[in-house]
Amino acid sequence: MEVLTTLVKFFQEGGLFMYPISLVLAIGIAIAVERYMYLSYAKVTNRSMWQKLTPLLRANNYVQAMALSSKSKADIGKILTYGLSRVQAAKTRDDIEMAMEEGLMEIIPRLEKRTHYIATFANIATLLGLLGTIIGLIQAFTAVANANPADKADLLSASISVAMNTTAFGLMAAIPLLLIYAVLQTKTTELVDSMEMATVKFLNVITEHHKPSA
Repeated sequence: MEVLTTLVKFFQEGGLFMYPISLVLAIGIAIAVERYMYLSYAKVTNRSMWQKLTPLLRANNYVQAMALSSKSKADIGKILTYGLSRVQAAKTRDDIEMAMEEGLMEIIPRLEKRTHYIATFANIATLLGLLGTIIGLIQAFTAVANANPADKADLLSASISVAMNTTAFGLMAAIPLLLIYAVLQTKTTELVDSMEMATVKFLNVITEHHKPSA
């Protein structure tokens, strides 16, 4: 209970700038949760789809593989659909690879969507904290200038302490947002790398069973 009381007092003493910082933090966390769930789901569905398609590809059953991938909502399914649609008509391995790269280029922006906002919100939270402190200090010095000389030191000390709350809160919001941003960037990179690896494996299987003319 004492901790909660301390936090409430800390927030109340920070002034008006504590509210926009709280809003920025809330939006950043909401985006982070949505992105984490999306990327985690994409990882699971990609792995599942690849496990289903691999036996079909190794069995040279491109028709059934095409039917399965075209109905799939997994990102890897969409990429492989591009490649499978070019298997029969492709003259070289590069033709298939280019088709799959086209699919990958469509998917990567969806994986990275909104993630960069988290880093932006972290910077905004820091700047709002600094701005709140500066405005608080200006108001403190203005109040001290008109105060009783005997009370100036105590009044200034208390005012500066309150003004610093916004900087502290801004940093408390920014640091976790930056950490979350780094985690999401890592997950996105791992997903892209796994899809690129699946593309290479797909091309190797296709080349092994279906050799386009040079």
